[in-house]
Amino acid sequence: MKCPNCRQDNDRVIDSRSCDDGFGIRRRRECQHCQKRFTTYERVERPTIKVIKRDGTREIFDRNKLKSGLEIACRKRPVSEEQIEKILTAVQNEIENSIDTEIETQYLGELLMEQLFLLDQIAFVRFASVYHQFSDAQDFVTVLNMLTKKK
Repeated sequence: MKCPNCRQDNDRVIDSRSCDDGFGIRRRRECQHCQKRFTTYERVERPTIKVIKRDGTREIFDRNKLKSGLEIACRKRPVSEEQIEKILTAVQNEIENSIDTEIETQYLGELLMEQLFLLDQIAFVRFASVYHQFSDAQDFVTVLNMLTKKK
């Protein structure tokens, strides 16, 4: 590994630690030439997942898109950033551990709704209204009836 300071490739590892919930390693290194210390990361290469949209187009899975959708659904709700990240990680792990490298938006939406249902039912209804493209009040009534039956 080349030193970012002097560009020499003579370094030694001072410390190694697990990171990213065990999917990566953080290494602290010291250059033998200039004695500067620097950090490197080694991570598992994850497969490229493509999302098949409703219109049939495909795009690369974007965790940030999911995050913004969840943040909107959870706005002004007692849901922490940590809880949103936990949902995102669970969903991302689920799709990356599947055999397919392409998933449909319907499957992705169902995974998110399962997680939201357990976390906050108001956020669940908000997300469902956008995901299922509610067009009138009856759509909300249907989902609310489903929620009361599941209790």
